[in-house]
Amino acid sequence: MATSTSTSAAAAVPAVVEEHHFPLPPILTHPSAAPPTLITQGAEGRLYKTTFFSPDIPCALKYRPPKPYRHPVLDARLTKARLAFEAKVLERCRREGVPVPAVYAQNAAAGWIAVEWIEGAPVRVKINEWLGQRPKNEEEERSAAEQDQRPLVELMKRIGAAIAGLHRTGVVHGDLTTSNMMLRPHTKKTTTTTTSEQTNGVSKEEEKAKLLEGDVVIIDFGLANQSQSDEDRATDLYVLERAFASTHPRAENLFEHLLESYKQSFKKGASVLHKLEDVRMRGRKRSMIG
Repeated sequence: MATSTSTSAAAAVPAVVEEHHFPLPPILTHPSAAPPTLITQGAEGRLYKTTFFSPDIPCALKYRPPKPYRHPVLDARLTKARLAFEAKVLERCRREGVPVPAVYAQNAAAGWIAVEWIEGAPVRVKINEWLGQRPKNEEEERSAAEQDQRPLVELMKRIGAAIAGLHRTGVVHGDLTTSNMMLRPHTKKTTTTTTSEQTNGVSKEEEKAKLLEGDVVIIDFGLANQSQSDEDRATDLYVLERAFASTHPRAENLFEHLLESYKQSFKKGASVLHKLEDVRMRGRKRSMIG
């Protein structure tokens, strides 16, 4: 697993434990382990950034700690089954060309899985950063040129195509949000010199458009399931639609571009979108009834 030969790495482990007030997973306490960084903690587990085999290969290690409120035998079985299934889904998606992290290693019995570390930022962060540079007055927003919206429209299309590839593989995510998608920067060739003319020649519009450049990578398959059902696929889209409207209300009107791209990228897309109308209707009824 994550390795580093320096003795300082081992010394750093207790400091991390003390900082977060709970024990690290055993895999990260070995003397050879690189100092881990806690990225986030959720209800089901913790996500650490560490390294895999060598210090220059970063990875994300997802750890599901034992649940004290569950029977130990039941808890171990559930954790093992959930992590093994998550790894299986990720490997299947990778084989089919779906943009998801690669699986490096797993020990479902010990409660962890190590996957590729995706560079970049969550789509949620990039969209909000881009929207923050747009006019805040509603009239100015409506009168904004169509070209000004083009970078976000193109991103919505890329998201739709990525989800279409996921559903085509027979997998539903279960928790689609723009927080569970990463925008990975394109690999750039190194240049020897950058002239001031090149720097000054970039307009503000071009700089702003660069915020949304990159490949969409879907992450966090902890709630994923295998399904060929249009109902399940439509529910996946509905969850994303509701989350998008809540997180990015100023761009809610652009969600239709995502759905159109989904439809064009998936031969069963039309039937899924038809089912989405039914799911929306049920969602509205629940909201009215409370």
